Amino acid sequence: MTATPAHTDRLRIVPVPGEGAEDVLVGPDSSVYTGTDDGTVWRVSADGQQVDRVGGTGGRPLGLETLPDGRILVCDARRGLLALDPGSGVVEVLTALVRGRRMTFCNNAAVGAGGEIWFSDSSRLHGIDRWKADLVENTGSGRLLRRDPDGTVDVVLEHLRFANGVALAADGSFVAVAETAGRTVVRHWLSGARAGETDHLATDLPGYPDNIALGSDGLVWVTIASPTDPVVERLMTGPMLLRRVAWRLPAKLQPQPRRTARVMALDVAGGVVHDRSFDAADFHMVTGVREHDGRVWLGSLVEPAVANFEV
Repeated sequence: MTATPAHTDRLRIVPVPGEGAEDVLVGPDSSVYTGTDDGTVWRVSADGQQVDRVGGTGGRPLGLETLPDGRILVCDARRGLLALDPGSGVVEVLTALVRGRRMTFCNNAAVGAGGEIWFSDSSRLHGIDRWKADLVENTGSGRLLRRDPDGTVDVVLEHLRFANGVALAADGSFVAVAETAGRTVVRHWLSGARAGETDHLATDLPGYPDNIALGSDGLVWVTIASPTDPVVERLMTGPMLLRRVAWRLPAKLQPQPRRTARVMALDVAGGVVHDRSFDAADFHMVTGVREHDGRVWLGSLVEPAVANFEV
């Protein structure tokens, strides 16, 4: 299947045959993987000229990572943590239950050198179809989880405000998880003098972060899916009755994400190294990001395409 890339300023858009190419993963051969809302995982050639179906999860694939055995780790919002063989399309369920209960909203992950998987469950109350409800209600029920190679799953952090993107430091010293509602990136130290402590890699971000990822440049790349919305900010701290009424309103009356195409890159101290914005007329609501050898690939929860630009 071929695709014809388009350009928006320095943003190059590559259509895929499905809506909501939410995350992006660069494979060993520089091809790019993404998953769409019909459950399909696609492979896009490095030059953007070829798009092929890899397989389907039967759910809603979000975050994608590479496992040590070459399979693709899929955070499926409906089915949990999956492993997809890109050659055969066979899917294995790695984790669906945490403490005996089914995950509500598996979202994003990072894989450690030893095969351990750090992943987020965005909410214990609302699934992907009601993501706005969790954001507005500000439930603080998100979690950061860890799955060891033997299948053991532990809860690392709780009470996160819509746990989203996950990234590991290049040296493995910390794991970071984005809090969409909090507009922060939480950092949990894994080694060194501060091992076991939790602080922030970033606070007061200029919008709502979605997926994050470690780049080949050693930076933590952060998507800004939407600019800060004063109405949403007020609702999140208002009476719970008002919050619940707000997300039950007809869609056209609910607060809407403003069109933007923006990503940032942070160093290990939280300093901003890159802050890139693009014309959002043809590609917006960036939810996936992956830097590889100077090229940054983007995904979107709502677009039938992926995009890229050169740093």
